[in-house]
Amino acid sequence: MREKLVGRRIVPDKALLICVIMLSLFGLVMQYSASSYSALNETGDAAFYVKKQAIALVFAAAVYPFVYRLDTQIYRKLRYVFFITGLILLALVFIPGVGVENYGATRWINLGFTTFQPSDIAKFTLVIFIAGCLSKNSCVTFKSMAAILIACGATCALIMAEPNMSITMCVGLVTMAMLFLGGAKARHFALLGIPAAVLVVVLIAAEPYRLKRIAAFLDPWSSPLGEGYQLIQSYYALGSGGLFGVGLFNSRQKYLFLPFAESDFIFSVIGEELGFVGCIAVMAVFGIIVWRGALIAMRAESRFDCYLAAGITAVIGVQALLNIAVVTGSIPPTGLPLPFVSAGGTSLLMFTCAVAVLQRVAAKSQRLAFGHKMY
Repeated sequence: MREKLVGRRIVPDKALLICVIMLSLFGLVMQYSASSYSALNETGDAAFYVKKQAIALVFAAAVYPFVYRLDTQIYRKLRYVFFITGLILLALVFIPGVGVENYGATRWINLGFTTFQPSDIAKFTLVIFIAGCLSKNSCVTFKSMAAILIACGATCALIMAEPNMSITMCVGLVTMAMLFLGGAKARHFALLGIPAAVLVVVLIAAEPYRLKRIAAFLDPWSSPLGEGYQLIQSYYALGSGGLFGVGLFNSRQKYLFLPFAESDFIFSVIGEELGFVGCIAVMAVFGIIVWRGALIAMRAESRFDCYLAAGITAVIGVQALLNIAVVTGSIPPTGLPLPFVSAGGTSLLMFTCAVAVLQRVAAKSQRLAFGHKMY
């Protein structure tokens, strides 16, 4: 069966789609610029890393229409399945031979031909679960929030065990945003904030490297060759870019000075090559995505669709904001990719699928507004 609107064809949100395509293609260009030198040294192929990202982009584009065709009520009915699957994937990284360790963290699962990061999946399966809970009960009491808080706690605990504090922060903030939209009051957040603040202090104190990162954030020049090195190099990149940048492909920091230039710190390379104007342009595109996502949520035909769209939009907005805050020294350094732009196949695939879900919600709201016939 197919759908057809009376007097109007179901179309995707063009502004959202254009912004996502622009960011994804722009990401390929910036990844090539940021990784070409290191890729050439490591593999002999300057385009090695960008080729991997291009393959991921093609795969994501192929998956997009299938996800778009799925009715969102499938997610509501299977929310427990999605959530439990997300937890299982997070737990699998701790199985020897399955989980892959890099840079002191076990965040990836080895499939033999490739690896993927379960936390990129789990944050969206949690959004589906929370949307299902909120569609049934508003968060007016702690009892009504219990399932959501337990689910968030379980997800955050597994992610922190990897460890991955950046994704944990993202998951926590997105959950708080969805609780707020679900009707949670200021007193609820005040009471939740006290144990959360204590827990953050304990987690930071428990790991010496986190204390060092806090110290480096406060004064990176106190350890210019240690914990403060990456942030200092990011400052150099952003500062040298000035208003209009040094020119595309002309970054100097990418010559093995700035670690993770193609992933977590790609925004620094954008600032260096395209300047303040380029940074503002990228932030404006993310702003449009969040704006369109918010409109889609407000116009959704059901409570579940509303919360689902709002949660997806929150993930995109919060993660982009955290990434930019890190590279500009606004919050302590932590690894978090810039959606659609940073290198990372799992991240790109999941964000693309999330946009497909947003577009499905938008199409359903069009159908509701203008009436439809089924053929």
